[in-house]
Amino acid sequence: MSDPVAESLSSVLLRALDGSPLTREEIVPLLALPEGEAREALFSAADAVRRQEVGDEIYLRGIIEFSNVCARDCLYCGLRGSNLRLQRYRIAESEIIETARLIRNAGVGTVVLQSGEDPFFATDRICRLIAGIRAETGLTVTLSVGERSPADYRAFREAGAERYLLKHETSSPALYRRLRPGSVLNDRLHCLSALGELGYEVGTGNMVGLPGQTLETLADDLLLMQEMNADMLGIGPFIPHPETPLAQTPAGDLYLTLKVLAVARLLTRTTHIPATTALGTIAPQGRLLALKAGANVVMPDFTPPIYRQHYEIYPGRSKTVNVSDFLRHLQDDIGRIGRTIGHGKGGRKRK
Repeated sequence: MSDPVAESLSSVLLRALDGSPLTREEIVPLLALPEGEAREALFSAADAVRRQEVGDEIYLRGIIEFSNVCARDCLYCGLRGSNLRLQRYRIAESEIIETARLIRNAGVGTVVLQSGEDPFFATDRICRLIAGIRAETGLTVTLSVGERSPADYRAFREAGAERYLLKHETSSPALYRRLRPGSVLNDRLHCLSALGELGYEVGTGNMVGLPGQTLETLADDLLLMQEMNADMLGIGPFIPHPETPLAQTPAGDLYLTLKVLAVARLLTRTTHIPATTALGTIAPQGRLLALKAGANVVMPDFTPPIYRQHYEIYPGRSKTVNVSDFLRHLQDDIGRIGRTIGHGKGGRKRK
């Protein structure tokens, strides 16, 4: 006797493989798939689309977390301004540029300059950093420094930045407002729109497992990502930090995060999707599982260890790991799954 539920899911996956759009009502059952053949079929479908659309190369983006000072007070983040137990730091411009040289020398083509929303790093300082890194290393510069004015984004672009990461975290205005006091989702979306209009390659993304989140809101997140046509999507599990109001909230689930990632690959096709640090934090094989479920980017952390230990967005993230060892282990892991390290800028190939 045939199973109508299994047949329906199979039909949805076949349509997704062909690039047909999916509705909210079709996405939710995919996110609800339990352990078993159907869930593995979802991951296999996402991996097939990844292979077809972006190939077997895994692109590396070297991160420098140059300041853990933040003016925001987000309920989920260990960098929140109210966390008085965190030792704050700002890396000197000369040391940031020297770290960028290490990234270039490691054969990584992109640097990601990431920080809290730190007012010390005003427009001119960021522009000087961008110009200095471009002149000294030739690296592609990605910024992840939060919400800024359109004029700032234009100045950064003119200084040489080509990519910008700004995760929307959730598509629910009410949940966004609750988790990010004083912030409005529309402001975030307007920033993302302004970045796209300025010619940036734009990255966004969400967290999986936020308190108050449902499979339906996750489906809305995915449809928003598809609508935005972003060039990169960062999808990771929520991990509670002990110095935040969400300290007692359960962490996001590994496999639900992987399902969101897999559906994102089916919906967005050519978008770059990282196997995030958060996935590697909640499970030893989290990154590798993500690479087998649609991901094609890894972001090794080149922040000098003396600072990295204090960039604690969530516990476990800031473990001091020698980046050379990380890259060597990564090379071994991806070789076992038939993948290779990509070279060059690794920009998105739009159709």
